[in-house]
Order: sequence, then structure tokens, then C-alpha cells
Amino acid sequence: MRSSRVNGTALIVTALVATLAALVFPVWSYADRSGTGLDTLNSETVPTKYGPLSATDRLFVTKVRLAGLWELPAGQQAEERAPSRAALTAGRHLVEGHTFLDARVREVAARLGLELPNQPNARQRGWLRTLTAAEGDDYQRKFANILRRAHGQVFALVAQVRAATRNALVRDLADDANTTVLDHIKVLEATGLVDFDGLARDAATASPPPATRSPAPPGPLPSPPAATPLTPAPTPTLPPATRRSR
Repeated sequence: MRSSRVNGTALIVTALVATLAALVFPVWSYADRSGTGLDTLNSETVPTKYGPLSATDRLFVTKVRLAGLWELPAGQQAEERAPSRAALTAGRHLVEGHTFLDARVREVAARLGLELPNQPNARQRGWLRTLTAAEGDDYQRKFANILRRAHGQVFALVAQVRAATRNALVRDLADDANTTVLDHIKVLEATGLVDFDGLARDAATASPPPATRSPAPPGPLPSPPAATPLTPAPTPTLPPATRRSR
């Protein structure tokens, strides 16, 4: 009788161990298989003398340039049209900050052999058209909220890049971008017109970007082809981007 109980207990223990192993093994094997985040990072990273340059690093450099291409003219427009001193001050900070930051991003791109866009993307041109069509209090409210929302999105990317990049030039650029973007966030909020409830709702409903599965190109990403705005919008006054040498 005792022998039967011992054998029964051993069978139960063996079954439990087998069940636990069956549950743990798929998790372990999935974390270790090809196509994970580390595998993607390695496949999309290219070497430079300043350290590895990842796909996220390249995206960051491009986004810094794009931000200046529409936020600088938006700041110039606010200097001319803002009906309040607070909005006028925010416009001046945008102009000064993006003039400095654009010079920095063009310097970094030249040293890394990256091409940069020369005009805002379609969404950014749409924001400029929205601001151009607005007037008075409606204008400065849209100015404060559109720019504050855009800066909040860039701020999140700056933090991600600064925390993880292995490239010295990108790290220094992230430091400059962090200082500039935070200053712009503060002066936009100082207008008293920012809809913080709207920002919170946007953050709560934002869906995460899809995982990138395509391999990295053998070198830096090229600039996208030029596009023409559908309707007239303020023309960016930044100098042309530096192109990599052939």
C-alpha cells in the first residue's frame, strides 16, 4: 500500500514538472529566436567611426530636420500675427531654437553621410495651412495646441534615443534637442492656451507603432522624393540640407 502511494505521488510530481516545462519552454524559445528586438537592432544598424548608427538614430536625425522645416516658419508667422505677448514670445523661441538646432542637425548629417529632407512632410504642411487660415484668438489657440502636441511627440523620441543610442554624434544632438524642445514646450504652455485634457486623451488612445521587420539598408537612408504642397503655405527659410559626397 505504501509503495503504491509513493509511486502515485512520484507520478503526480513528474506530471507537474512536465506541465511546467511545457509552459516555460515556448516562452524561452520565443525570446531566443531570430527576429526578436535584438536581432532587428543588429540587422538595421550600420557602423560609423562615431559608433553604431541604428534605424532609430537615423529616424531621429530626419525628424529633427523635419521639425525645423515647419516649426521655424510657424514661429516666424507667430511673430507677425500673434495677438498676445505670450504667443509672440513662443514664436520667437521657436525661431531661435530651430535656427540653432537645424544648423546642428545638418552638421551631424554631413559627418554621418546622411541625406536630409528639404521640405516639411504632408502632415506638417497641413498644420501650416491650418495656422495660415486662422485669425485672432483662434489662430493663437491653434498655434499653441498644434505646436505643443508636435513637440510632445518629438520629446518622447528624444528621450528614447538619448537613453539607448551608441553613436556619439547622435547622443550630442539628442542633448541639444532635449534642451530646445523642452524650452519650446514651456513657452507654449506659458500662453495659457494648451488643452492638457486633449493631450492626455491623445496619449491614452495612441496606438504603438508596428514592429519593424525589414532589414537595414547597407548604408544611410536616402531622402524621400520632393513633394509639392496642395495649397500655398509659408515657405521654410532654412538653408539646403547637406548631401553626402559621392
